[in-house]
Amino acid sequence: MPHAPRIGLFPGTFDPITNGHVDVIRRGRVIFDKLVVAIGRNPTKSELFSLEERLEMIEHILDDCRDNVDIQTYTGLTVDYAKSIGATAILRGLRNVTDLNYEFQLALTNRAVADIETVFIMTGENYAFTSSSLIKQIAAGGEIDRLHRLLPPEVLQRLREKKAQLGDRFLGMRQDGLKD
Repeated sequence: MPHAPRIGLFPGTFDPITNGHVDVIRRGRVIFDKLVVAIGRNPTKSELFSLEERLEMIEHILDDCRDNVDIQTYTGLTVDYAKSIGATAILRGLRNVTDLNYEFQLALTNRAVADIETVFIMTGENYAFTSSSLIKQIAAGGEIDRLHRLLPPEVLQRLREKKAQLGDRFLGMRQDGLKD
């Protein structure tokens, strides 16, 4: 008897997507029959890239994974979206102990209120210190090309374009925070 497909959900704002995110997606996709990368909005964060820009970038960056990776946008609660797509589990990347404390609480809550499990993957050691918030701070305050080890080439190019487009307003994208 065939098993029901194991669908994983990897949610995030991905503003912008980093090599750390891509690392988790590429390693996580082998755990599931299908992995949905779900791009959402966080009302507590100001967006650098629109939802449509993020979708376009991620589709291009993950083009070689499309056999079992689907990229979608969503609104609302992540657990509700997970249920709507029939997700077996939510995939999360862990960078450090700070992430673990936050993600542990979130995973227990998701299991209690929505009966959905969480699967954790340790981020590759090259990306353990990377966050989209930190990327935006560095990009706003300095030379974008410094980020070449942390970002896919497409994101670097889009950051250059966005900085040229926004000028001094790009500096307003600086923000503090450890969690994406």
